[in-house]
Amino acid sequence: MSIAVGDTLPDVKVIKTGADGNEPVQTGSYFAGRKVALFSVPGAFTPTCSAKHLPGFVEKAAALKAKGIDEIVCTAVNDPFVMKAWGAATGSPEITMLADGNGDFAKALGLTMDGSGFGLGQRGQRFALIIEDGTVTQVHVEAPGEFKVSSAEYLLEQL
Repeated sequence: MSIAVGDTLPDVKVIKTGADGNEPVQTGSYFAGRKVALFSVPGAFTPTCSAKHLPGFVEKAAALKAKGIDEIVCTAVNDPFVMKAWGAATGSPEITMLADGNGDFAKALGLTMDGSGFGLGQRGQRFALIIEDGTVTQVHVEAPGEFKVSSAEYLLEQL
């Protein structure tokens, strides 16, 4: 069963990447007390993720924050070193990168996909959530192969 509006975000350890290195964080406490736009991509440096998904959030970061978003977070089933390099390569300091290296967060959300046909193994689906003080207030999960409802533009329309 996947995460739904009104659910509390599961408490899972992920790795936050940043200028000071990698920092383990628990999602339960990390998302508490703030309004966060969280988006997930199947993989860093993959075509749609690099050409559209992350750049859209970089471009719309100020507009999302003007609508009350305190932080914009990107997650993927990638190791923290890849997530840090992807953030640096795309010029996205306003986007927090959370590495879900083992896929535990994606599994806890019930939003995994099998990318084995593309050599990716088990990954997180493409989705976006709005989280307010640890509670999910919006869930937008893409249909396979789609990129619409998890975009920054779509989230802006929903806020």
